[in-house]
Amino acid sequence: MSFFDPLKRQLRSVIEWQDTDSGELFHRWTQNGDEIKNASKLIVGPAEGCIFVYEGKVAAVFDKEGIFDIRTSNIPFITTIKKFMQFFESEHKTAFYFYKKSIIADQKWGTTSPIKYLDPLYNFPIELMAFGNYSFKIKNAKEFFVSFVGERESYMTEEFREIVNARLTHPMSDFFAESKFSYIDIDANREEIVESLNKKLNREFFKFGFDLVDFRIEGTAFDEETRKRINKIADTEAAVYAAKRAGVSFRDLRELDALNDAAKNEAGAAGVFMGANVGNSLSASMNRPLQKSSKSDDIVERLKKLKELYDLKLIEKEEFLEKKEMILKEI
Repeated sequence: MSFFDPLKRQLRSVIEWQDTDSGELFHRWTQNGDEIKNASKLIVGPAEGCIFVYEGKVAAVFDKEGIFDIRTSNIPFITTIKKFMQFFESEHKTAFYFYKKSIIADQKWGTTSPIKYLDPLYNFPIELMAFGNYSFKIKNAKEFFVSFVGERESYMTEEFREIVNARLTHPMSDFFAESKFSYIDIDANREEIVESLNKKLNREFFKFGFDLVDFRIEGTAFDEETRKRINKIADTEAAVYAAKRAGVSFRDLRELDALNDAAKNEAGAAGVFMGANVGNSLSASMNRPLQKSSKSDDIVERLKKLKELYDLKLIEKEEFLEKKEMILKEI
């Protein structure tokens, strides 16, 4: 150590954050070590704040920009510092922590695990992954410092982003479970979902001293099982619509599809035989009223299929009850 180092430390008189362009969210002023008893000026730049820590505890928080004379300025923050400085000795641990007050924009987020909830319309389990971006701002510097920073030399924006990502899944799962948005409603109601979700997340994060600003959902994706269920529903809805357009029942359309599949079967006679059976069944069903179905039909199976259509919201309750009564009369 140079002979003049202690003297240089004693002569330094300015406390300020010089490298504000780094990715630091909190920065500990260390140029003068713990020897700040001769420092005379504190410089707080625009969009900055400063926390004074004494003996491991937050003694004061300053959120006004300007140049302040520690020896003479008559404001609460400086008064607190002067009060402690009267008793400063080299072994006493003191520190100034500068932090950013500005909005930190364009932070990427993505769910680290699936958002799980029960689809309120189709009544099957959903596993949803989502991603987007947000901005945030420190609202309560003391709470944020105590929750995340401690007495580290610096705290990076990247570290905070990882914490937010890890804490998103649980409140988002609660939101989708409570909001009653079906999977088919998510894209159409994205703005409403984002607005409500932003309020819920800020209630969750308020205790940590920051606010999320401009929270956005850029995209969503479902797990494989959910996609299979969605595709099955889409195919069934399309088939029901096609049947109505063609003026036939959904059952007749299913039989016609089976006939077409059998005709494409390259298994030879087996395919022809199967196609003939399906064709005979379809021909019979086309040439009789629905309420006089052949007694060979499996009534239980037809009732199950009818109930499935009703559960999928593809037919109305009145139509369901009417068809059910018609089938039961065949017994």
